[in-house]
Amino acid sequence: MTKILAFAGSNSPVSINHELILNVVGRITEHEIEVLKLRELEIPMYSNAREKIGIPENIKLLYEKILDHQALIISVNEHNRNVSAFFKNILDWLSRIDRKFMEGKKILLMSTSPGQRGGAASLEYCKLQFPRFGGEIVESFSLPQFYENFDAAKGTLSNEVFEMGVVEVVTSFSQLIKE
Repeated sequence: MTKILAFAGSNSPVSINHELILNVVGRITEHEIEVLKLRELEIPMYSNAREKIGIPENIKLLYEKILDHQALIISVNEHNRNVSAFFKNILDWLSRIDRKFMEGKKILLMSTSPGQRGGAASLEYCKLQFPRFGGEIVESFSLPQFYENFDAAKGTLSNEVFEMGVVEVVTSFSQLIKE
């Protein structure tokens, strides 16, 4: 059984990327999954001056959790065609502990947004950055027009085509991360 850490890169209390995370992890039964809400972590904005004070305890905690898991499921939000400043800040801090903080981690990378591109720009950013941190993206998925394609009341995808796509991606990811 593989240990998976799952989280959304959003600090929104009503994160649609967190809702997507919950939908996806609910489909995986053969692995052990821990879901984090990064927004609950108090993390200061990175700067050289702040780093001299020391690495924040919540970043150390997150780093240890990443080390303790073999795989990651991450859903990134998008602000102005990029990852959010919140998530970029977390990546910056983690890379100050260890540049290869994702070393050996297989990753299911996802994104969603209310728009037609489904957070595609933030997804592409992460596809370039995560390998630099040692991560291996083995599957990815983007869900466009979240509110038209996701039934928030039920926590399910309402679009049949996207539902089939998620099933395929999750099945593949589950197979690829088996120890």
